[in-house]
Amino acid sequence: MNRRDFLKLSSMSAASLVVAPAVLAQQKKFAGVTLRINGYGGLYDKTLIECVAKPLEAKTGLKIEYMASTTSADVVKLIANKGNPHIDLFMGDSPLMPDVIAAGVVEPFTVAEVPNISRILPNFREFGGYGAPFSVASIVPVYNSDTVKPPLTSYSDIARTDLKGKIAIFASNQFPAFLALLALAEENGGSLANLEPGYKVLRAAKENIVALAASTVSHVQLFRQGEAQAGLLWDGRAHELRKTGTPVQTVVPSKGLYAVTSYVNLVKGGRNRDAALAYIDQMLSDEGMIGLPRALRYGPTTDVKLGDIASEVLINSPERAALKKSIDWASLMQQRSVLTERMNKDLQG
Repeated sequence: MNRRDFLKLSSMSAASLVVAPAVLAQQKKFAGVTLRINGYGGLYDKTLIECVAKPLEAKTGLKIEYMASTTSADVVKLIANKGNPHIDLFMGDSPLMPDVIAAGVVEPFTVAEVPNISRILPNFREFGGYGAPFSVASIVPVYNSDTVKPPLTSYSDIARTDLKGKIAIFASNQFPAFLALLALAEENGGSLANLEPGYKVLRAAKENIVALAASTVSHVQLFRQGEAQAGLLWDGRAHELRKTGTPVQTVVPSKGLYAVTSYVNLVKGGRNRDAALAYIDQMLSDEGMIGLPRALRYGPTTDVKLGDIASEVLINSPERAALKKSIDWASLMQQRSVLTERMNKDLQG
């Protein structure tokens, strides 16, 4: 080999070393693609980044941008900008799902497109082909085990005569309050069509209620500071209180659990449908599903194994999953203004 041929061969080898990483990157299915999704902020988003976004990028090259906001604001924005969405995937809770489906801003998808849908627990996918449920937060009766005896056993125990000035519940203009009202009604023989038994319990509990919490932060603070000794609270927040030293115990009512499910949705008109479907499938994988239970103790929606945290997660078995009540969210949320007005009247009158 003469000097000219040697130099030519050397330059070709050097060039291949430079090109190889780019070629390798192009072999990843979604290299160069970035999708946007609304976020909830804080530890929630950090958990999804670690358990969903980063592993997905490593496998496919797909990048995910989380845009922290409020879900109700994102719903308004999606509807106002239909056909030109600001996000490609939408996370929202079950009370908001009827609105986004009716507005036509999200699209259905099938198990053939997202194989891990087959792992979703029975009755957890509440809206047909729309959305993939990935997390469950339950409203539960809670009590301070140091100061409240005997323990609470049901939602209706907020009306116990020994709990005067000790109860905190959700503010009546929030959807958790509507869900709590339904729990009180059904626990006492009522239904969504007959909420009077629920209103009756609220009236009986009026003297017990020290606060109607306007936010989750203030709700937790009431228990942490000892102003509230019992009431209704999110299961994940009860765990947070226990973890930080407040002896708040969670009750599992025998007649059923009332829960809100978080969904990830395919936005109509979003960029790169296949990439969005890949994100949803990763969310439902074991790697994706275990993150929120580990970080916040919210329940999973699939058959993922919880391992050493199982005892700290409310919905942690087929038996607990079966306690989750089916709810007609469209009908419940259509009544929200009427429910708020009536609850205010019963609690303030």
